[in-house]
Amino acid sequence: MAQTRETLRIGTRGSPLALHQAEQIKSLLEASGELVCEVQVFTTSGDRLTTERLINAGGKGLFTKEIDVAIAAGEVDIAVHSLKDVPSVLPDGQDLVAFAPREDPREGFLSHTVKALEELAEGAVLGTASIRREAQTRLVRPDLKIVPFRGNVQTRLRKLAAGEADATYLAMAGLTRLGLQHLAHPIPLEDMLPAPCQGIVAIAAIPSRLSEVASAALNAISDAASARAASAERAFLTVLDGSCRTPIAGHLFQDDGGLRFVGEVTAVDGSNAWDNTVYCSANAGLDDLAAAGRAAGEVILDAAGGTLPMVDA
Repeated sequence: MAQTRETLRIGTRGSPLALHQAEQIKSLLEASGELVCEVQVFTTSGDRLTTERLINAGGKGLFTKEIDVAIAAGEVDIAVHSLKDVPSVLPDGQDLVAFAPREDPREGFLSHTVKALEELAEGAVLGTASIRREAQTRLVRPDLKIVPFRGNVQTRLRKLAAGEADATYLAMAGLTRLGLQHLAHPIPLEDMLPAPCQGIVAIAAIPSRLSEVASAALNAISDAASARAASAERAFLTVLDGSCRTPIAGHLFQDDGGLRFVGEVTAVDGSNAWDNTVYCSANAGLDDLAAAGRAAGEVILDAAGGTLPMVDA
């Protein structure tokens, strides 16, 4: 007699990228042979924004709010998120219980006329809704006109094709997952530091509500390298009270023989930038990596005079 498999309900946003990520996690979990996963789609408050900046509507938590409510109510068991969209402080009782292997964390530069930011004509138009990307761009190209570009990957590609801007940025991770990486020119991490946790897909849940079978399956698919990066990068965010109002970037690099966390905050107008690097041993644990992220954040806070640059809501 065939053994009955346990059902695990997965909450996700409904964009093509979010659905692709949820289906990948579903496949990995079902490979255990003990689970059958049901994907439930939510339209979040962030998805409803088409032109307004996130900061004017409540910040990055808008991309998780409705799914967080569903987890709290027991309507879904786990949520699959792009980790860079998850607030640094999770709702009570909720935790990050697994991480997928990190995809390409670099930024992608997209334009129909040039291949790099420095090649854009003086006064050209660049579209982005990211405060971080805007500030980093102004740091090196203060002459450009920057206009808001909101929406999912496909929406922003359509806006670029329609001529609403001469160039834009998209995360290489999302483009790669959708098979669209050929459309972009990857920017080296040293030239444009990404958002903390860019390229990492994480699974959130209330651990005490998960069965032993579900917990074991989640633990089996979790990627250790992604967990380590998330520990350092989210700790950095927490110290800086990271939100969509502050241009924050950070990344854990794996070098020959060790790990290196680099954190950065850029003035909103691109007039200044503060950065710090903390080195860790190759076998550093999660607590050590979180301490590195916090240390980098504290140095930057001190260097900035105790007050970080923010965009007014």
